[in-house]
Amino acid sequence: METNLIPLGIDAGNGAFKLYGAPGGLEVVSQVATNGTQKVLSTIGLRKSKAPLAIHNDSGSFYVGAGSHDYGRPVENLDVDRFNGTPEMKALLHGSLTRYQQRYGKFAAPLTVVVGLPNEVLTGDQAEQNVENVKRWLRGSHTWDADGEPFSAEIADVKAASQVTGGLFDYLLDAQGQFIPERKGAFNSEVGVITLGFGTVELMVVRNREMVQRFTSGAASGVRRLLEIVNGQRLYSLGELDMQLRAGQLDTREALPIWEREVTGVIERQWGTAWKRFAVVLIMGGGAVLLKDSLPARFNGRAFMPDEPVQAIARGLYRLTLLQQARKGK
Repeated sequence: METNLIPLGIDAGNGAFKLYGAPGGLEVVSQVATNGTQKVLSTIGLRKSKAPLAIHNDSGSFYVGAGSHDYGRPVENLDVDRFNGTPEMKALLHGSLTRYQQRYGKFAAPLTVVVGLPNEVLTGDQAEQNVENVKRWLRGSHTWDADGEPFSAEIADVKAASQVTGGLFDYLLDAQGQFIPERKGAFNSEVGVITLGFGTVELMVVRNREMVQRFTSGAASGVRRLLEIVNGQRLYSLGELDMQLRAGQLDTREALPIWEREVTGVIERQWGTAWKRFAVVLIMGGGAVLLKDSLPARFNGRAFMPDEPVQAIARGLYRLTLLQQARKGK
């Protein structure tokens, strides 16, 4: 691996596309719309909304990010095929890389990325092929226009890891990619990791630096299920409801306890009471914010929720890259 590559952690979540590198992190809402190229003029007496980012690449023209579903035809492909490089995933990648460069500056060198994937993508007969497909569409030269301005990025190296692995190393490593002394011991015992994403609830247990298969699984009970419960009459797209939830405008008083029982049911079926022997239970992801006042209490003082739990996976993958680079440099 070239030593001058810029390391970047990517959490390609169904709710938001997260990037994390040396300057910091960034989150772009995972909304994509097509057929949204015509702008509507503002009308007297009404506020003019800010248009989402317009991306044009070799797959077409898209709106990307918050509010995209108000401007075009929503694209809500939440199955595993999206990780094979569907047009909407390429648009999300390019939109996220645009926002990252706008915030932190243009990339001065090619990138080396670690992308976090759900367990569903990394298990089963198609796991190896899925990983190869992800690497194939990510690796190489990317060029696109964002709001009419040209952008580019060269991704020289791609590695894949489970999203829960990112969460684990966010806990174990500091900002320089070094083990935090008082936490390193947990790596040699048992650590439980729960990630509450938009699409899935992912569970993983690591014992003596190895994954314990019987405690590791994923279920389609993420924040999407909460929105589906709220959206019983199907009046809104999931993206529209997600924006209401983020803005604190969605009434979840009845749906939240139902969804929480689904989440805890997933955990209990897979772990039972075995969590009592874990050194720590890590809880992260966007859904962790919604359950921060109740879910950690179930683990009798063993739970740990990081600061910025939404960014924890991408941040952990970035720190893991630093660790690997340091070991190769020795």
